Amino acid sequence: MISKKLIDLGVLALRQRNSRGNFKPHVSLRFRDDAGGLRMFSVDTTRTPNKYPQPDAYLITHAHSDHHGKSAMLSERALCSEKTAKALEIRHDREYKGQTFKLGDDFELEGVRIKTFPTEHTAGATAFYWENDVGTKILVTGDVKDASRLPSCDVLVTEANYGDPEDPGCHFTDDLESLKNAILENGAVAFGAYEFGKAQRAVELLRGFGYDGAIRMDTRARLLTRSMLEDSGELAGLDCTGEEGVFIVPPWDLKRLPWHLKKYVLSCRMDYPYPTIRISDHLDAPGLEEMVRKLDPEVTLVYHPGGNRPAKFSKHLNSIGIDSISIDMIGNVLSNEFV
Repeated sequence: MISKKLIDLGVLALRQRNSRGNFKPHVSLRFRDDAGGLRMFSVDTTRTPNKYPQPDAYLITHAHSDHHGKSAMLSERALCSEKTAKALEIRHDREYKGQTFKLGDDFELEGVRIKTFPTEHTAGATAFYWENDVGTKILVTGDVKDASRLPSCDVLVTEANYGDPEDPGCHFTDDLESLKNAILENGAVAFGAYEFGKAQRAVELLRGFGYDGAIRMDTRARLLTRSMLEDSGELAGLDCTGEEGVFIVPPWDLKRLPWHLKKYVLSCRMDYPYPTIRISDHLDAPGLEEMVRKLDPEVTLVYHPGGNRPAKFSKHLNSIGIDSISIDMIGNVLSNEFV
């Protein structure tokens, strides 16, 4: 029923199979442009081999590996923000081959006028917005930390990383006070944070708290941070054995740092062997619901991540009267040959 509603809105959501018969990651959208031409945008997915027909664009919302920019970045049809392209190049040591834009720009692609909006999930993280031939407003968010600048839409394609309302772990607020207190304590302190996204958020927060000393990171994290932030302050390497300083390393590298450091993980997960300070790059379940209500779509398609949270969030939306479908319920499946 909801799939038919999408079709009535002029949008066909589909999943693709690769040459091994497995589902490619995430989703593709077919629609017609203003001139009536049939278009397809593939969202956060891997490339289709060049010998097969290609989509009009590979939309890359941001540079985290579970959004598959490592593959899509090698296509001339890739589309992402300048900062996302730079992050992909640093993270994967390969040249970005596609098109870029400055986040917030509007531009035309294959007869489709696309607007871009920040989601604040990572530096450069982008929501894509366009209209089809019948005036349906389509918004693809990727992962979202702040939805305040996103426009209302008719079809919303979004995430559910913390979208299970019945899971206490999906209800949280950032514990900024604990983070601030951790750097005000005497002695050196280390924070476990993923090198792209969480590490830059941590640097921004620490500088905002007034910490102006050196922040020590490994080489690639420093390069990412300097490239993503306008003013990251003094960044240094990890070669320090003194009693003072702030370190930011991936959570699994905390054990490699000197024993005398106080160690914390910046995460909403609670399965680390170190104290956790809740700092997230995502909206929690109530935040996601509030976002959907604000954007007021006729249909919400929950396309990310893997596992059962898209289905659980979609089920919740339906239970409160918001028409929704999750990626596992999409029955339109094409193989590479028919893309």
